[in-house]
Amino acid sequence: MGTILAQQNTGTVTRRQFAALKAAYPVWEAALADGPDGVEATLRGAGGGLARMKADYIWNVLHRLEESQGHLSLRDLRSLPDGEVRALLESLPGVGMKTASLLMLFDLARPAIPVENHIGRVAARLDLVPARWSLLKIERWFDEVLPPEWSVRYAAHVATIRHGRQTCLARRPRCEVCVLRDLCPSAGLFLSGEREA
Repeated sequence: MGTILAQQNTGTVTRRQFAALKAAYPVWEAALADGPDGVEATLRGAGGGLARMKADYIWNVLHRLEESQGHLSLRDLRSLPDGEVRALLESLPGVGMKTASLLMLFDLARPAIPVENHIGRVAARLDLVPARWSLLKIERWFDEVLPPEWSVRYAAHVATIRHGRQTCLARRPRCEVCVLRDLCPSAGLFLSGEREA
């Protein structure tokens, strides 16, 4: 549920909303019984936007899991092949390719490569992908070129996110301290002032 809450939300708001949900509903069955209106009220009380939409997604995910699996857990997915896991996750309300990839990589230890803004920016600045590509297209590209091992994809995801947050910043990239400066076609342009972020 935290991954759904994180969509279009800051980390602070996501943590606050998730804590409010867990306080209100010690077990997910209680959220299912309370209905979308109760979940929405809990999210609104915690602050943050899109409370109605996220409440609907959360309640409908719970409802679909109860209907299809008889319990509110993803534990049965551990025994399925990656393709089936992805198909099942993406069939859930509010779960697209990126959310499914996040769940697969971090919760199920599967070799996915979720791509978000930091990874997309770093890949485009390194000219690995065209700047106009969508994050979904970049994710498909990484899925084709990275080795299919979980450890490789986990390391690539975490390292690239860190690099995008600390060095390859959106507004003022810190090219002067970047370890990739000699490999990056964009670094020279930023350092010379020819290119703005």
